Amino acid sequence: MAPTKPWQEKSSKPYTLKQNPNFRYQMGTTTTVNTAQSYSRPVPLLVIILAAVAVHGPLLLMQLPTGSYDANFHMFFASHYAHHWFDPWNEKWFAGFSQTTYPPLVHQWIALFSEVIGLKLAYMLVQMIAIVLLVVGVFRFARIWVDDRAASYAALVSIFLGSLAFLAYQAGQLATITSAALYLNALPYFYEWITESGGRSLVKGVAIGLAAAAAHHVTLIFGVFFFAVPVLWTACLDAHDERVSGSLFGVLSRSAVFAFVVGVGVAIVLLPYWLTMIQHPISQMPIPHDSRSNFLFSLPIAANNFLIPYGALILALPFIVLRGAASRRLIPLLLGFWMAVIFGLGGTTPLPRWLLGRAYEVLTYERFAFWATLLAMPLLGVLLVRLLDRFQTKGAVAIATCAVATLGAALWWLNGNPTRPTGASDVQPVISFLNRDGHDAYRYITLGFGSELSEVSTYTSANSVDGDYNSARLLPEMTHYGSAQLTDAKFYGSAGMASLRAMLAHANRYGLKYIFVHDPFYEPLLTFVGWRKIESFDGGAITAWSKEDVPPAHKIQSDAVPPAWEGLMWGILPMVVSFLAIFLELLLPEHRRSLLPVGISLAPQSEQHFAA
Repeated sequence: MAPTKPWQEKSSKPYTLKQNPNFRYQMGTTTTVNTAQSYSRPVPLLVIILAAVAVHGPLLLMQLPTGSYDANFHMFFASHYAHHWFDPWNEKWFAGFSQTTYPPLVHQWIALFSEVIGLKLAYMLVQMIAIVLLVVGVFRFARIWVDDRAASYAALVSIFLGSLAFLAYQAGQLATITSAALYLNALPYFYEWITESGGRSLVKGVAIGLAAAAAHHVTLIFGVFFFAVPVLWTACLDAHDERVSGSLFGVLSRSAVFAFVVGVGVAIVLLPYWLTMIQHPISQMPIPHDSRSNFLFSLPIAANNFLIPYGALILALPFIVLRGAASRRLIPLLLGFWMAVIFGLGGTTPLPRWLLGRAYEVLTYERFAFWATLLAMPLLGVLLVRLLDRFQTKGAVAIATCAVATLGAALWWLNGNPTRPTGASDVQPVISFLNRDGHDAYRYITLGFGSELSEVSTYTSANSVDGDYNSARLLPEMTHYGSAQLTDAKFYGSAGMASLRAMLAHANRYGLKYIFVHDPFYEPLLTFVGWRKIESFDGGAITAWSKEDVPPAHKIQSDAVPPAWEGLMWGILPMVVSFLAIFLELLLPEHRRSLLPVGISLAPQSEQHFAA
């Protein structure tokens, strides 16, 4: 009988590759390969940032956002700052309006970069910076609830969020993305300050929070309820359970200090905005918007505001709800996510209207879906960890497929959305017409141009009585009707056409001499009220109309013109707080540690009990 070999003493069963797939046989040798190790470590933050640049960089270099609803609007505001940094009064729209009605930080950064690389590339660069800040913010925000590994996966898949692609490439809501990214980066410092009383965290959190407020005011207001309250609630739970060094009283008192400092700072930095809102509150007729509709009655609206923004995340909703409800510490995050989902459904449920009152008719609700997906990221990170631990390579392939499909669907929807209006194919002839032969001595409007109205306004020296920012309108021909831009009047039914007819009736008062038409629908009306076609552009696709007896435009007197000191504040303070946030991040780097308190398990309570 042959002697027993040492390796045969451990088991009488033959050792096969099927039993242990971590052994690979090659060239007569045995090599150990642990396939699970590649998924057991956090993804380095630098790799996540490079992935964000690799995915969104080419799309931005292709200038894909220029066809979005609001991109030209943001570039229009930025163009004004590039030429009149300390004078927020802009006469190119509505016969004059104040840009203090919109926080300036994003537009001012575009204006700065435009001096070197031009306006459109500057917009793309700021959008890229916002996306990078967002994925970093998702990672840091998620670490309040989960470990570094789950947070890193959450940040990685956030690059492919349908809601992010929707806002960046279709809606063009650059300020919303930027402000949300800054808030996500500020809240971990808020958590550190109230739980550990670190002065460094207080200073950095306040600076980044003020920069977020200077980027977008709506995110400032609602971010408190959807993002800051869950963080505070979680900190209170950690203090009550003695998971952190701070006491419950210390957490509450330091949160009050943080709120007071930020509140005073926001009041000062955005003082011209608050004064403008007090002097001229938004009292115009409500303007209909698809995001306030009942999604159950329209498949395109449901796809636009729910299916595309959430994408494959819809498949994870049961896990997010069940896992969030299984842990007392995750309940604040789950409730913030759930409330954002409800608000993102717009008029599908009555809750937003009940809670907001008249403000419900002023807001649009696509941004709430974006915030909901960001709040879901920590819990999604836990799901991804479980999938990778259980299925390894197969799980990674499935996750990557869902992520790419979500982003791909959002990009496909740019052309597949049947409700998305199309603008003029080439507006350069219109710009050239207005800039020559003294035509800029009169005002103009466009009809059927959509968001291209802002592009025309950006590059011409002529002024218009129309505009693409509803909150800044003061002309009664605009505010007394439930319609938005004159250029899209027909899409607002009888209200839109009544607003257009009122403006045409007062053409002489405003020096309105030229109308550019990219939709034949409006031509019979112009002919009926005495306008005549004088020129055509782009092979007849655009026609220019004129009225003979219109006098040159004169400056409309308005009490909404900001005083010089407001212009100085507007041009200085927002940029100061953004530079302060940058310098503090560089001079006071973050300690590399997880924010998750020691002793917190990612397993649900039922699993913890079973393990015990």
